[in-house]
Amino acid sequence: MSPVMLRTEALAKTFTLHLRGGMRMPVLTGIGLEVHAGECVVLSGPSGAGKSTLMRSLYGNYRAEAGRILIRHHDTMVDLASADPRTILAVRNDTLGYVSQFLRVVPRVSALDVVAEVLLAHDTTPEDAHAAATALLLRLNIPARLHAIPPATFSGGEQQRVNLARGFIAGHPILLLDEPTASLDAENRAVVIEMVREAKARGTAIIAICHDAEVRDAIADRLFPLTPLQDAA
Repeated sequence: MSPVMLRTEALAKTFTLHLRGGMRMPVLTGIGLEVHAGECVVLSGPSGAGKSTLMRSLYGNYRAEAGRILIRHHDTMVDLASADPRTILAVRNDTLGYVSQFLRVVPRVSALDVVAEVLLAHDTTPEDAHAAATALLLRLNIPARLHAIPPATFSGGEQQRVNLARGFIAGHPILLLDEPTASLDAENRAVVIEMVREAKARGTAIIAICHDAEVRDAIADRLFPLTPLQDAA
């Protein structure tokens, strides 16, 4: 069996609502998720079940209240839930990629540089980084005439494709995808499905949120169901 790349143990997250008198709202409790190399697990469940909270916790944007988030980083299992900020950044740089729904980049930086920057941070030569970024943008149907333009001026679908190019280009061993096709048409959804399948074939472990049933069925090896804690109480 392929190695475990990510595992959570008794993971829990509660939010404190300070505008509601400090009321505590549990969102995740006792989460045990295991994802192997070459596997795509899609988080499922209704709105409010905690899918986005779990995704952000896995990336270290939210600090877990309890439990562990074990990431295979350079053949060592690192607990992201208790790691210091420097370790979290190292894991993100080398091991854990994340494609959010929205593109957040420095203004006035071209789409090509936004994507190539990821490879430049890994000591790829500028020529090779820009060549790889160009190829990936073209594959995602971002025409060459837009590559020198800052993506802040792009449509929502174009921005999402730039975001996908940025997320896939480094080939991280673990990849988190948050609604990767939400703003895409059928042609570009098909491209993303193929990219996910190729990543799995290379051994990438993928965790995704995907409300598009066609895309979900095309990429998921299995579903990981979540239930709103308020409904489960």
